[in-house]
Amino acid sequence: MTQDLHNIVPDCLDQPDVDYLALPDEPRHKPRVLMLYGSLRVRSYSRFLTFEAKRLLEALGAEVRVFDPAGLPLVGDANESHEKVIELRELSLWSEAQVWCSPERHGAMTGLMKTQIDWLPLAPIGGVRPTQGRTLALMQVCGGSQSFNTINQLRTLGRWMRMITIPNQSSVPRAFAEFDGEGRMKPSSYYNRVVDVMEELVKFTLLTRGRSAYLVDRYSERVESAEELSRRVNQRSI
Repeated sequence: MTQDLHNIVPDCLDQPDVDYLALPDEPRHKPRVLMLYGSLRVRSYSRFLTFEAKRLLEALGAEVRVFDPAGLPLVGDANESHEKVIELRELSLWSEAQVWCSPERHGAMTGLMKTQIDWLPLAPIGGVRPTQGRTLALMQVCGGSQSFNTINQLRTLGRWMRMITIPNQSSVPRAFAEFDGEGRMKPSSYYNRVVDVMEELVKFTLLTRGRSAYLVDRYSERVESAEELSRRVNQRSI
């Protein structure tokens, strides 16, 4: 797999060991990663960066799927039965980790990026919350000097979506100068940081995916469940 990673020093890439990081009763399958990007331009640097990170994640042993946001409607312009909404939600339910990558536009994430996140509900789907407990890595591309505005916004959203957002992050300034004509990222300290972020995401995912239900278990929700159970018992006894 590293033969497609032209900037990588193979002996320095640390592929996490599933058997080392997982407890005996925890999953051993490849970590499942969903990737979202925030631009539909033909030469989209957020898409280029996303697919560069996808190659890294696959080299690190992950199973990766990238959501194509083309055709995704605005929230309010369609309902939950829209095929692109169904596809996005099913991918989120499938995932154990996610990567969000957006351009910075007017000091913020793009509307397309926000629309994708807005279609992911906090409420359970089929008894499972589509984002809660999943690990999350954040990246952004900038047209000019380096900024972290978009990443900071995405980090707030990740927390709101009850995700385990990893500490490391990637911001690529002057993105037009960091990719070649084929959309591949050139060797640089920014590329190395992307490698750092993907390594960290895989490690955090392997460490938490078998424990996420315990980590996000909440007293307030247990109280609500107990009260609901009590109401049902009382109704049956009437």
